[in-house]
Amino acid sequence: MVGITSCGAYIPLLRISRKSISSATGWLGPATGLPGEKAVANYDEDSLTMAVAAAIDCLNGFDREKIDDLCLATTTSPYRERQGAVIIATALDLRPDIRTADFSNSIKSGTTALLSAFDAIKAGSAKSVMVCASDSRQGKAGSSQEQSCGDGAAALLIGDGEAIATLEGHYSLSYDFVDYWRAEGDRFDRSWEDRWIRDIGYSKFIPEAISGLLNKYNLDIKDFAKVVYPCLYPREHAAIGKKLGAEPSQIQEQLFTTVGDTGTAYSLMMLVGALEESKTGDKILVVSYGNGCDALFLQVTEGIQKARDSRGISKHLTSKKDLDSYEKYASFRDLLAIDTGRRGEEVGATQLSTLWRERRMVLGLCGSKCKRCGTPQYPRQVVCANPGCGAVGEMEVYRFSDKKGHLFTYTGDNLAPSPNPPSIYGVVVFEGGGRYNFDLTDCELDSLEVGMPVEMSFRRKYRDAVRGIHGYFWKATPGRA
Repeated sequence: MVGITSCGAYIPLLRISRKSISSATGWLGPATGLPGEKAVANYDEDSLTMAVAAAIDCLNGFDREKIDDLCLATTTSPYRERQGAVIIATALDLRPDIRTADFSNSIKSGTTALLSAFDAIKAGSAKSVMVCASDSRQGKAGSSQEQSCGDGAAALLIGDGEAIATLEGHYSLSYDFVDYWRAEGDRFDRSWEDRWIRDIGYSKFIPEAISGLLNKYNLDIKDFAKVVYPCLYPREHAAIGKKLGAEPSQIQEQLFTTVGDTGTAYSLMMLVGALEESKTGDKILVVSYGNGCDALFLQVTEGIQKARDSRGISKHLTSKKDLDSYEKYASFRDLLAIDTGRRGEEVGATQLSTLWRERRMVLGLCGSKCKRCGTPQYPRQVVCANPGCGAVGEMEVYRFSDKKGHLFTYTGDNLAPSPNPPSIYGVVVFEGGGRYNFDLTDCELDSLEVGMPVEMSFRRKYRDAVRGIHGYFWKATPGRA
């Protein structure tokens, strides 16, 4: 039975109200009245780190060794020529003999990657495919895109086995409709006028895609327990549902006022939210938007209870922290040039040859475990640190990234350069053994306590603008509910 076998999501901890943005920038355009708040990636987060976090949420209880392919959908990869999917696969410590691929250049590419995964499973070329969709799009200061774009990620595991939802059909539209774009060399998103995007884009393409799927499979809109589709305009989102003849209870609650438009991840994040609330036998219609639409017809199976184990959308929505300073938000996004002093200019970049040799240790957070006494160590060692053992050369690879721990000790450093001072470091003792000193993130110094639970989070360690390199490692974060 080909379908979705697991799902997960990630929403950054930080939120900023749209009123705070418009108040700081003095913007008087259409975006001034946009309601709610949006999710903001921390200074050490980007599309790759959020995709890793969503994938970890999705993989809860699943054997990573069984994944054959990994696909990443994003329009905001930090690299133009270096595959993001393979960085994610390395961080997840997946097998090296898998196929990886990036899907980009359209915010519809999340569902495009998902359909490609289904095709791979049906064709027999793979048995399990991980699909990650993640975006962190940025508009100019004071622009409508700055107000509307939010940060987030979704991850879906596709396989032929015990599915939580099966793919029953799909229908696609492809149009060279220019609404949002970003050309080579552009840092910020550009857009055409809102009326054009609303009235010609969302209001016509989404109903056309849904009607096409309904006609193709002889279905009625009333057959679906949930209808999932994105829209930047809350009023128009409701109007589209009414135009389709759907009841308000059928329309999946949009994330625009709580998270924002997350680009390639938007429809898939809403799908994860719909699966969290669904029951066996429910039919779900999910539609993406961007240069046309993809419409997918899914049916929920008895395995849906597995989806309850992840944090998903609902738990991430309630776990949040307000970012009440637009200036700090702007510094996180490099909209403000912050002087970090001479120490901040001295980037201790990892040598690429060293990174290759130690990729499982650096990106995958893999250490070693003694085969004789079971003592874990990080970094990996040849000699067992257990004084009662001392075995030499009897180590096996041991992954720490999926282990939880507690904070043994910590300190704050106001002299170290940081977009969010002070820099905080702490020693983490892992469940099952092993300890190491990590940076701490998504927390304030006065909120920490010795002994508090922490978990590992894949983060951007530095950006070397001279060489165009983004360095990644793992940091510790207080556990989220």
